[in-house]
Amino acid sequence: MNGFDKIDSQNIAEYLNGNEDALEMVIERHFRAVYNFIYRLVGNKQNASDITQEVFVKVWKNIKKYKNGQSFKTWLFAIAKNTSIDWLRKKKEYVFSEFENEEGENVLEDNLADPAPIADKIIANAEKNKLLDSLLEKLPINYKTVLLLRYEDEFTFEEIGEVLGKPLNTVKSQNRRALIALRGLLMGDMHQKSPSSRIKKYGEELREALQEP
Repeated sequence: MNGFDKIDSQNIAEYLNGNEDALEMVIERHFRAVYNFIYRLVGNKQNASDITQEVFVKVWKNIKKYKNGQSFKTWLFAIAKNTSIDWLRKKKEYVFSEFENEEGENVLEDNLADPAPIADKIIANAEKNKLLDSLLEKLPINYKTVLLLRYEDEFTFEEIGEVLGKPLNTVKSQNRRALIALRGLLMGDMHQKSPSSRIKKYGEELREALQEP
């Protein structure tokens, strides 16, 4: 448990002992990060605001279910992820893959040509953050969620596993497949000049992923 997790746990314990302000401190500490994560998932400010409010209502209602000692951040983002996906399913704004199993394997992407020879071209094919955001919108929601948690919110694979409720190896596999899928989208634009810092993060990780056995 890191320093922030300890502070969260302490504040929650104080809230449960009657200090109403303690929970407000926790919410203020995480509100912006949760909103940004949800906004990148649903792509609409008003919807993101509504879902964020719903998330923190759920936190308030279920705070007694939080286990002291566990990472509050991963517990919170699991609620945010589930609430966002429930909203997306109700709105039917995403088509959820019918080809992916519980282990994150996709029979369609398994049969793609080996992407290793063109890994470096990812960086050469994208420049602006808007381009990356538009490409992320085209990914299946499960891939998009893993990439956002990993590269935008800087979760470890272990933390992502806690958020998604999946084993570590499954998370790593899904991350690799998501990167490969993003590669395919990035390769569709051949007119970009220099990479942004955000895209560099994705490209560097892809190189490592493609080198794994």
